[in-house]
Formats: sequence, C-alpha cells, structure tokens
Amino acid sequence: MFEKLFRKKSISKILQDAANGYGDHENSLHKTLGVRDLTAFGIAAIIGAGIFSTIGKASADGGPAVIFLFIFTAVACSFAAFAYAEFSSMVPVSGSAYTYSYVAFGELIAWIIGWSLIMEYSIGNITVAISWSDYFTGLLSTIKIPFLGINGIHVPDWMTMDYLSAYNGHKHAEALLAAGKNIADLDAATALANNAWLTAPLIGSFHLVADIPALGIIILITWLIYRGMKESRNASNAMVVVKLAVILLVLSVGIFYVDTKNWNPFAPNGVSGVLKGVSAVFFAYIGFDAISTTAEECKNPQRDLPRGMMWAIIICTILYVAIALVLTGIVKSDTLAVGDPLAFVFDQIDLKLMSGIIAVSAVFAMASVLLVFQMGQPRIWMSMSRDGLLPKAFSRIHPKYKTPSFATIVVGFVVAVPSLFMNLTIVTDLCSIGTLFAFVLVCAGVLVLQNRPDVQRGKFKIPYANSKYIIPIVFVATIAFAFTKYGKETKAFLLNSPKTIETVTFVTSLNEDELKIVKEEIIKNAAPQLILTDKVDAESYLSALPADRYEQFISASKVSIEKKYESGWGLFKHKIPMWIFLIICVIITYYCITKNLSLIPVLGLISCLYMMCELGISNWIGFGIWLVIGLVVYFAYGYRHSKLAQVQS
Repeated sequence: MFEKLFRKKSISKILQDAANGYGDHENSLHKTLGVRDLTAFGIAAIIGAGIFSTIGKASADGGPAVIFLFIFTAVACSFAAFAYAEFSSMVPVSGSAYTYSYVAFGELIAWIIGWSLIMEYSIGNITVAISWSDYFTGLLSTIKIPFLGINGIHVPDWMTMDYLSAYNGHKHAEALLAAGKNIADLDAATALANNAWLTAPLIGSFHLVADIPALGIIILITWLIYRGMKESRNASNAMVVVKLAVILLVLSVGIFYVDTKNWNPFAPNGVSGVLKGVSAVFFAYIGFDAISTTAEECKNPQRDLPRGMMWAIIICTILYVAIALVLTGIVKSDTLAVGDPLAFVFDQIDLKLMSGIIAVSAVFAMASVLLVFQMGQPRIWMSMSRDGLLPKAFSRIHPKYKTPSFATIVVGFVVAVPSLFMNLTIVTDLCSIGTLFAFVLVCAGVLVLQNRPDVQRGKFKIPYANSKYIIPIVFVATIAFAFTKYGKETKAFLLNSPKTIETVTFVTSLNEDELKIVKEEIIKNAAPQLILTDKVDAESYLSALPADRYEQFISASKVSIEKKYESGWGLFKHKIPMWIFLIICVIITYYCITKNLSLIPVLGLISCLYMMCELGISNWIGFGIWLVIGLVVYFAYGYRHSKLAQVQS
C-alpha cells in the first residue's frame, strides 16, 4: 500500500507520452509561444492587483522600507523560479509543480500539490476578479457625460461586493457604533459594506449581496481562453503593453513630485511593520509559475521557459520598487492604506487626468492577470486527468480551438460562483499559502533529484554551490541575532508570554456592560475636554494612544483579563507555523551538512516556508481542510484509476 501511494513517473515515460499525444485524444495543443510571449505572460500575471491595489496597504504598514520586502520576496521567488526552470527543462510538459512532484516524490505528493494548485489558481482568480470589480465600478462612477445628463454611473453597493464582506462589515459597524463611534466616522470600507448589507434586496431574511461585475469578467475571460492560445496570447500582450506604458507614465510624472522628506523615517513601524505586508506583497508575485503550465504550447520549452520566468521576475521587481519609492515619496506612507493607491496619490497632488488614466489601465491590468491565472488551471487539471487521477473529460482537447475545452468551462464555474460571495482577505491568504506550498515542494524536488544518476537532465541546471557550511553559519548567526537584537521579543515567543490584544479587537469584543466600564475609564484618564462631550468614541481614543500608554490603560482596566490579553493555547496556536518552520530549518541544516545540498533550492525552500509561516494559523487550518478534502477525492477516485497503477500492476 505504502509503495503504491508513492509510485513515481520517470522522465523518459513522461516525454514518451508527450511525443505520442497521450493516446486517448487525437488533438494536441498548438505550439505558438516564444520567450517574449512567456515574459509577457509573466508580467501579465505579476503586474496587476499588487501594483494597483495591495501595494498601498503594504506601504502604509512598512513605509518606504517596503521596498526591502519586495526585494526579499523577489529573491525568494527567484530561488523557486530556478527550481521551476530546472524542472521545466527536464520535463517540458503541462502540469507545472504537479508533474514535477510526480517525478520527485511520487503519486500521493503529486496529487496533494496538484490539489493545492487547483486552490491556488481558483482562489487567485477569485481574488483578482473581486479587485477588478472594485476598479471597474470605481471607473464607472467617474464617467460624466453632461449632454446626456450622466454624472457618474453608480452601481448599487449590494451588486459590487461579496456576501461575506457585506455581512462582516455590517457586524463590525454595529460594534463600533455601540462603542461610541458616529456613522459618519466609519472608515470607507466598513461604511460601504454596511450600506451594501442594509440596502440589499431581501429574499425572506436572506440579504441578496453578490459581486455581479466579478461574475461578468470571469465569463468573458473564460470565453477568450476557450477560443485558443493564440487569441489569449494576443490579448495578454496588448494588455501588457497598455499597463507598462501607464506604469512608466506614472514613474516619469510622479518622480517630479517626490519629496525625500516623506522617506524619513524610512521604516516608521520597524521590521514588524514591513513584514505585515508579506501576504500582500507575495500575492503580487504569484503567477510566474503559471508560465510553466504552457510548456506544451512553447516552441522551445527547454530553452524559453527558464528565460521567460527570470525576465518576468526581474522586470516586475524593478517596477515594484520604483513605484513604491515614488508613492511613498509623493505622500506620507501612512495615508496609503487605500484600495487604489496610484489614483489616490495623484488625486492628492491634484492631477485628476492621471487618476483617470490609472483607473482605466487598472481595469486592463487586472483582466490580464485573470487571463493568465484562468489559463493555467485547466492545464493542471488536464495533466491530472491524463494520469487518470481525474475523469478523462478534463483532458479533452477541442478539435478546432486546440484548448482543454471541458476543463476550461469547469474552471469558469469554479471561479465564478465563489466570487459572488467570498471575502477578499480570506482568498488572498489562501491563495498565497497554496502557492508557497507548491514552491516549497518544487525546491525540495530539485534537492531530492540532485544526486540521482538515473535522472535525465535538461538544458538548464541550477548553478551548484555547496550549502554545507553556508546554511549552518547563517542558522547560528540568525539565532544569535534574535537573542541579542530582539531578545525581549524572542523570549516572549519561547515562553509564550501573554500579549495585549489590539485596539479594534479589544473594543469590538466587549459587551454592553464592559463598554460602559471602558468608557468611564477613558473619561477618568482622558484630557478634560473629553469629559464635556456627550459621546465617547472608545476605539478612536484608544487607537490614538502611544503603545506604552495603551499597555498601561489595558493593564489597569477592570475588564476581565481574557478580554485584555491573549495567553495560553489561544496565543500559542498562532505560533505553531513558526515552530514548524524552526524544526524544519534544523532538519534542513542537518541534511545540508550530511548531503552537501545545492544552496539555491535550499534558500528557496527556507524563504518560501518562512513566508508560509507569516500567514497565520487560520490560513494553515483552511489549507489543511482543503487538503483533507483532496485526499478524500484521491482515495475515492484517483487511487483506483491511476494509469501508473495500471502499468505497474
């Protein structure tokens, strides 16, 4: 049983199947892509929600120093890209990390990685579709045609938002209003969600809230991908040209408005502030691996795939760093926590025309990301179907359009339906953890195959540097640095010391009687003018306190201690991912010493695993549930229908 679960595919067998057209279908995919097309696909996937949306929140948290997070993430992705490039050179077929894992680890791990890739692409598509909807509805609201009496096209809020965001926003607004905040003082996102919930049509007691524009763009992109790779390539290339032109325009205009005083302090919230943006910044980079799913449609995959990946990451990193410096140079970084930071910045310096141009280009940018993601997933499913792990219909190639037709249509439904009700934050983090898991296994796969003499090598091989001495030295130095530079934080982590709950979480968790106590304590401790007011805004007051005074207030408050501090298991569970990371680092260090592992894939594995650990326990739980569902599907269907099992039996 154990051996059957980890049965491996040989590279020679994979290449032979690819040459024979996989036997079950008469049609094959069109080979139309070169290095330029692959690089454009990579840019299309990477330059999207990150540069037009999530860069704002990351910059607000990390300040100008967020550029180091972009560079770190790019380096981590580059290490993973080296591993992808070596595998794509050895195994130039569709399937990406799924196929590579089949070679390195065997069928069960291949299924797990394929299942996680299904989540990566599906969730990634949902995320981008939601972001596209936000920009599109924002653009519609700016359209003014006086002679037709049009002063902005305003789509009802309940048609522009997912159900969960509206519901959670309404509950959050109720808690803040109960804590003394005026409805006019609610932040824009909470106010919008609250209004969507309150104005939505009712079916019985059910609030009909659905993101209709997101549904529309998914249908359009799915149709385009169904029609063929050539059409998808042409559309992608055109959209890439548009958004690169706009980004270069933003840089060339914005640089004249940069005030270097805004770069001081460079890291206003320290290292922790910079690291807050890990999920958002990493999400900006995912997608370069989608290039590897097009291997069978490349003219020369063994040469062109590695080059396309590397060029895409290099170009996009330069653009991200430049944009981050310009944004944080034009305005103070703490004002950038908005959904459309580029347009916001030019509004602040009264360049309305630039804001309009950015809004239009963002619609194209988001659509191009969605196209690449939506194109990658059917090819993963197609590869899994060819191996018998999914029904045969998923590997069906359209006789005219030469695309995986059935898989493309199913992907459209899988993405379209959840986009109507899923929350953006949830899907972003789940997408990131699924992608990082794939990166970790691909890097590990290269290490597993490193010294195997029976492996057929491709034209590209990762440059070898022995990690035997480098990794142990770095490991010891990191521990020493943690205990000297961040001794207090490190000891608190190891001893699981109680941690003060953040302001908003504290205020919104209080019941009516506890809120009354806190408000009385605020009046007692606040400046005299606050006592004269009729209404105390507890959240605003506590948020404005310096960290040390907030700690003092919480310590002295008569509210129950479990409402004030995280401790015990409630605190420790959030540290589990980091403990997993530390244990794996010890194991990797041991193997570096004993097996002389190649340095670049080791660095890729460690850096991607670290970013996984920064995503939090709730995302690990969600990811774990998804994998359990996948194992049920595998044992119910894939294990019994595996073609490799039929060959070996």
